[in-house]
Amino acid sequence: MKEVSAVFDNKKTTIFLSGRIDSGNAGAVEAEIARFTEGKNDLPLELDAAALEYISSAGLRVILRLKKANPALRVINVQPEVYEIFDMTGFTEMMEIEKAYRTVSVEGCEVIGEGFNGKVYRLDEDTVVKTYKNADALADIQHEREVAKLALILGVPTAISYDVVRVGDSYGSVFELLRARSFAKILAGEPERFDWCVKEYVNMLKKIHSISVPEGKLPSMKEKTLAVIGRMRGILPQESGDKLQRLAEEIPESDRMVHGDYHTKNIVLAGDEVLVIDMDTLSVGCPIFDLMQMYNSYVGYSELDPAAVLAFQGYPAEIARRFWQASLSAYLGTQEEETLRKAEDKIRILSYADLIDWSIRYPDSDEKKNSEAFEYRKAALMGLLQKTDTLLL
Repeated sequence: MKEVSAVFDNKKTTIFLSGRIDSGNAGAVEAEIARFTEGKNDLPLELDAAALEYISSAGLRVILRLKKANPALRVINVQPEVYEIFDMTGFTEMMEIEKAYRTVSVEGCEVIGEGFNGKVYRLDEDTVVKTYKNADALADIQHEREVAKLALILGVPTAISYDVVRVGDSYGSVFELLRARSFAKILAGEPERFDWCVKEYVNMLKKIHSISVPEGKLPSMKEKTLAVIGRMRGILPQESGDKLQRLAEEIPESDRMVHGDYHTKNIVLAGDEVLVIDMDTLSVGCPIFDLMQMYNSYVGYSELDPAAVLAFQGYPAEIARRFWQASLSAYLGTQEEETLRKAEDKIRILSYADLIDWSIRYPDSDEKKNSEAFEYRKAALMGLLQKTDTLLL
């Protein structure tokens, strides 16, 4: 029958649904699926609904029975109108149902933002797309959409995704972001706006840190940091590892928002409004956790390789270091050199722990460079631990 066809391989059975499935043909469709799957109960079953135009309650009951017999049943390539039926009836909560997504290309598009999990490309004058490095990124996209919505409700100006698309072998979120330029672009092309960028950058960071987040809405940055230390502390002498653990544990828990990846590629000027993007790292915790990631972005990653910050941010290492120092001074509200040095030393302790953990989990292809950076950061961390008794700023 035309509503059902099938393709088999040694990994799964795929049934292709088409047209309309309603009370008039649901029984015949079920019988045809049973014919195709007879003797193949050991293979996972997948329903491809790319050509399905409508499904009634009778058709939904067929799928329920299939789900009972095939617990790992997936329904893929569902058109928006049909997906809405699955969603409204609760099927999207009972089984894996994947919407059909339009495909976009980012070839030749400008990169306006970048983080650990992906890049943000400008598609046209009005829209951008955030691509994800994870090929199975739908859960990541859903998480970021939820936390971005939460941030907006709590008062953080950010872009909200209104569409999900396929980009190559993965997925992307499309945002409306009119005529937006990252602070990285502004610093690289308009050095006379350096002080303005510092002022707006720090004002936004303080705004984020002033927001109290309802319990359970965001993960704890302290927990993430303790996990980092738990993974890397074994490379230190026991006394140093114990002290690092204790200092981190003494940082108080906080319900205040932290961004988690706050650098100049993730702060944009859209028209005359400053927005924060790349919200998937949003957490709660003390400000030092954001300051630690900022130090890494501007200094830590490129400390032994100044070209790294130019490749990432688009401006030289001396501008990155100056921007970091000016931002830290403005954030703490002091220009007193000794106060700033002590604060930076505390921040560097967490920064080097994070960078060491990173190098262990993601070793550089250049083993010599990776080894030099590892030894430098280990020695610097141990030296800082000897003269620091608290990480409270």
